[in-house]
Amino acid sequence: MKVGIISFAHMHAHSYASVLKEIDGVILVGIADENEARGRDAADKFGVTYYFDFNDLLAEDIDAVIVTSENSNHHRHVTAAAKAGKHILCEKPLGTTMKEMEEMVLTCQKHGVKLQTAFPVRFNTSIQEAEKIIKEGKLGRVIAMKGTNRGTNPGGWFVNKSLSGGGAVMDHTVHVVDIMRWFLNAEVTEVYAEADAFFSDEIDDCGILTMEFDNGVFATLDCSWSRNKTYPTWGDVTLEVIGSEGTIFIDAFGQKLNVYSDENGTKWHYWGDDMDKDLIKDFITCVKLDLEPSITGQDGLKAVEVALAAYQAVEQKSPVKLE
Repeated sequence: MKVGIISFAHMHAHSYASVLKEIDGVILVGIADENEARGRDAADKFGVTYYFDFNDLLAEDIDAVIVTSENSNHHRHVTAAAKAGKHILCEKPLGTTMKEMEEMVLTCQKHGVKLQTAFPVRFNTSIQEAEKIIKEGKLGRVIAMKGTNRGTNPGGWFVNKSLSGGGAVMDHTVHVVDIMRWFLNAEVTEVYAEADAFFSDEIDDCGILTMEFDNGVFATLDCSWSRNKTYPTWGDVTLEVIGSEGTIFIDAFGQKLNVYSDENGTKWHYWGDDMDKDLIKDFITCVKLDLEPSITGQDGLKAVEVALAAYQAVEQKSPVKLE
């Protein structure tokens, strides 16, 4: 199976490329990037061909592409790949507007290609075990959920709204909302949110969302870039699920050791799941066996829909209902 990568704008591109190089039977054919210096560096690092124009990469004999460009460029890269007949794994958030995401999903359907959204947290062991517990009814009726996704401000194009579509609320809402939807098999019907630039003056870097689902569950989410540079790792993903028969707490990044040293202070040594690897392997398997993507383009769209509603709620200072 031959795969290409469009853009190394997103930091996950490096880990995805590393995984592709490790999987038997998979060939990383090339890397396309309109930032020539960045693209050539990546192509040299992974020993593949560099393409300035992503259309030249799409013209090659490849089966699939991974899109890891700036959020605002996902639409043109995904639709072009679909029209070229290539299956697609697209980095989250899937897009920055509902119209663009709907066009992405429909274009992939029209051209018979698979569109998978990159939500690696679904491949975390604690998340998967919690999903089984909930689906088996061991918590009884789920009443409420509380989630966090608190990270470090990545800077660069992430704080340029024209490229990112938003700050921490956009970047960190989608991961946890996707997990909540997966756990509940339900959709968000109403969103209220508050957000601001508390830690910097560049773009929204903190937010609190309150959500209601169509099955009566309510949830809150702390999505922020509140971790400073001295924090042991980039951030966290936690979930607390309250049921009529019990409560479960999930720390998706709890698979680590605390390491203390005079030279480096406190650091976390992570020994756990390689979620990026499992995500890529899942996508490869989906394409090879002609399976429905485990995390569809529609999943990506619905997660972003909540983030966009959160921004609307912040602007109008009142809850927003979703159709």
